[in-house]
Amino acid sequence: MRKADRIHDLLVEHFSPVALQVIDESHMHAPRPGGESHFKVVVVSDAFGGKAALARHRAVHAALDELLATQAIHALSVHAWTAAEWTGRGEVVPASPPCRGGAKG
Repeated sequence: MRKADRIHDLLVEHFSPVALQVIDESHMHAPRPGGESHFKVVVVSDAFGGKAALARHRAVHAALDELLATQAIHALSVHAWTAAEWTGRGEVVPASPPCRGGAKG
């Protein structure tokens, strides 16, 4: 199973999101053989209601612990919003900054 699919399944299981995007951004970095190392997730769920951004990020990291603990994912960008926040943002996914990693040559 692709890592992106496993990320998707775990986030659905934990948050029952109304919107979910798992974006593989490995191509923007110095990819390792096989890629799938850098991801951006957009999780829209009312499970985030009343929680600060840090608590939301921690919840997403906890849901993906099996992948993060084994270093199956090198980098993870998390955008976690409620449905109202997502709608208020115009349902726009923020752009990722360019890679600043030292391994790019």
